[in-house]
Amino acid sequence: MARPFKLPDLGEGIHEAEVLNVLVSVGDHVNEGDSILEVETDKATAEIPSPFTGKVEEIKVKPGETVEVGDVLLTFSDIEGEGEAKPLEEEAPPEKEKVEKPEKVEEKEKAERREEEEEKKKPLEKEREGPVPASPATRRLARELSVDLHEVSPSGPGGRVTSDDVRAFAEKAEEKVPPEAREKEKAAARPIEEKAPELPDFTRWGELERIPVRSIRRATAKQMALAWSQIPHVYNQDMVDMTKLDEFRRKHKKEVEEKGGKLSVTVFALKAAATALKKHPRFNASLDIRAGEMVLKQYYHVGVAVNTEEGLVVPVVRDVDRKSIVELSVELNDLVRRTRERQVKLEEMQGGTFTITNVGPMGGGYFAPIINFPEVAILGMGAARMQAMVIEQEEGKHEVVPRLMMPVVLSIDHRILDGADALLFMRTLIDSLEDPEEMFITMT
Repeated sequence: MARPFKLPDLGEGIHEAEVLNVLVSVGDHVNEGDSILEVETDKATAEIPSPFTGKVEEIKVKPGETVEVGDVLLTFSDIEGEGEAKPLEEEAPPEKEKVEKPEKVEEKEKAERREEEEEKKKPLEKEREGPVPASPATRRLARELSVDLHEVSPSGPGGRVTSDDVRAFAEKAEEKVPPEAREKEKAAARPIEEKAPELPDFTRWGELERIPVRSIRRATAKQMALAWSQIPHVYNQDMVDMTKLDEFRRKHKKEVEEKGGKLSVTVFALKAAATALKKHPRFNASLDIRAGEMVLKQYYHVGVAVNTEEGLVVPVVRDVDRKSIVELSVELNDLVRRTRERQVKLEEMQGGTFTITNVGPMGGGYFAPIINFPEVAILGMGAARMQAMVIEQEEGKHEVVPRLMMPVVLSIDHRILDGADALLFMRTLIDSLEDPEEMFITMT
């Protein structure tokens, strides 16, 4: 009997992937855990392992296709461990049972079924006492579909409930709802989003070329549309005097390069952001609109926007608050290199709590970045330039001096953050960047 293999839940709200390579052929024998497909999803590539040991019977996808979670990718046959033993119920009954009256046999079967049901209830009651093994994405899906994970039969390894289990349970529950009740629900709950209007026929005005929106650009388009539609943005902009930090950076640049790092402005921004996030914890949060709760995270994982040939990618530097400037410079340098070479792993782009995007190296100035959903704030940095600034040398006396000034813009989610919060956060960040000797004293 053929067994289908569907695109599994890849976590973090990822619903689709593009097939890059099919690593097996029809008729191949594969072992459980062998890589069978290479896909690209949410700006990263990943290899999909086989869930079975058996023979590839049919391949239902090809490179370039976009597949969704739950779509059948391949089918397998001759799966090891299946069809090797008959169930006990099919064994011939003993001679004694054959001569029993039909009524007695029926009563006996009913009693046995009642006993089995009672036995099944006992472990279920015990399971309800603790959490059900499931990934965060599966738990989120269960909340969206109003499914109690305790009631779902697990199919994953170690009794783990998968997203497919939750969807199957929800579909069965939906089938039990009377048609008239479903119609009432549809009438009461109408979507408020407007569909995009049809495009005009551009061929009326000239020749065209159509290019499929795939890979990173497709993921970016969806993420930005989601963030813009869900988050009411408010912006706060300011200037940072980078004169001292630039001197500090030049002084230690060679020392850090010898250790494999690159002492960029972004490295210092990472450390300053961690300081500000600790002092202002609501910036290190997400808003759970269904639960009506603010999720305050106790870890500080900062995403850094990296410009690649395929588009913008945001790998994440973890535990920024626990690392020195040298450690951050080495890690970020390696992470940016691997991101541009398309070697970054999917898990290295997940779990961010705050994002930094720096257009300074390309000569950019002020710009208002879109928040990386489900985060609640993002920092945009521009190019530092020498400017004439009025500095108070002593009380009542001022002097115009050249200073290296960098524009910064902080975008915030106005649902849980206000302008006053942005001003305080920005003040902490700017103070850190303007006094590197005090803030970044630990170099090793």
